[in-house]
Amino acid sequence: MISPTASQKDKKPKRSTWKFKLDLTHPAEDGIFDSGNFEQFLREKAGYLRNVVHIECFKNKITVLSEKQFSKRYLKYLTKKYLKKSSLHDWLRVVTYELCYFQISQEDEAESED
Repeated sequence: MISPTASQKDKKPKRSTWKFKLDLTHPAEDGIFDSGNFEQFLREKAGYLRNVVHIECFKNKITVLSEKQFSKRYLKYLTKKYLKKSSLHDWLRVVTYELCYFQISQEDEAESED
């Protein structure tokens, strides 16, 4: 009969990975956002996680894979920081890992002109 501790020793600990996808489709198609430049920015900012964080760019989507726990907020923070650096923070915002345009209503502009 096999003891319960022997079967536990045979099990390898599960390697969990965290995977995040950033969708840059709308601004990249409009030509105001360069996904390759943003990918390079993320690679430079990986810091001490450089060996455990892998960044891949496929067309207009960036995938971030991490072997250690990686904060979703940190990824959103880095995205906002890039938008500020490239002077796009007035036009774009990050909503659920997707870059969206701010909604500007034309009715408000028409009323302010009167």
